[in-house]
Amino acid sequence: MPDGRFLVTERPGRLRVVQSDGKLGAPVTGLPEIAAGGQGGLLDVLLDADFARNRSIYFCFSEPASTGNGNGNSTALARATLSADYARLEGVKVIFSQKPKFASSAHFGCRIVEGRNPGVNGQPDGKLFLTLGDRFSRKEDAQKLDNHHGKIVRINKDGSVPKDNPFVGNAGALPEIWSYGHRNAQGAALAPDGTFWMHEHGPQGGDEINLPKAGANYGWPVITYGENYGGGKIGEGLTSKAGMEQPLHYWVPSIAPSGMVFLTSERYGKAWQGNLFVGSLKFAYLDRIELSAPYGGKVLHESQLLADVGERIHDVKQGPDGLLYVLTDSRNGKLIRLRPN
Repeated sequence: MPDGRFLVTERPGRLRVVQSDGKLGAPVTGLPEIAAGGQGGLLDVLLDADFARNRSIYFCFSEPASTGNGNGNSTALARATLSADYARLEGVKVIFSQKPKFASSAHFGCRIVEGRNPGVNGQPDGKLFLTLGDRFSRKEDAQKLDNHHGKIVRINKDGSVPKDNPFVGNAGALPEIWSYGHRNAQGAALAPDGTFWMHEHGPQGGDEINLPKAGANYGWPVITYGENYGGGKIGEGLTSKAGMEQPLHYWVPSIAPSGMVFLTSERYGKAWQGNLFVGSLKFAYLDRIELSAPYGGKVLHESQLLADVGERIHDVKQGPDGLLYVLTDSRNGKLIRLRPN
């Protein structure tokens, strides 16, 4: 947060404030009911661009079905105000709920990014992107526009649908959808030029970095560079097909990516400025990715950082101080500040 404190989610359903000296506070109260289990729980959290003035935050979580609406769960996005004493959430309102609800403990996606007008100095545009997983056993839904599985959605901050979304007015298509054909995206970020980036888990191999364009189809599960768990092709075993986008970059074997940020500061020297950083759950390192200019070119080189720490890295952010912070998901998870050496 602007004053140097941290807002951290814990998957079982706790929201914590960590003081600037690293002291962990009591859980913040006021959260809605959360269907914690498997990969589900309290997931991403984002400060509003004008947080210093309005104290608004957004958080996404696995939402249980309400009474009378059957079983299952889905990813939901809520807005709230953090109280001045950091103790509670006020005015909590769910502004988006993934449809349909489905009984699954996997592939919730759930990364939030606030959009910005194009250009390096572009201002926030009042829109929110949210990544949504395919719920694992509903992967075929990712190619259908009548549901939110395996999609990226784009909404206004009040939950309404932007008029320039690509499927507005299309019969049989949900208007919140921005792009489709995704598997399970656990990382998303804006590049310094305002371009929206994300990465998604492949199955066994085939994790991808994509730059989702309005209305574009990213192919899952029709095309993939991965294979079924234990081996064997997925579908027809295709890696490309007309009308489906290719990834900017993919990993084989899978690194199980989580978290994503562009470094804009010069705290680590100019060689790192503009690099993309992605956490690896599977191999427990922070991937420093050097890109060709301008953003959206190609991956030139990757370097493995923090491999000696032995922690699965679940998120990475740049703080107001220009330093990188990583969050790990071990039993005794850590918030780690990376100082230049």
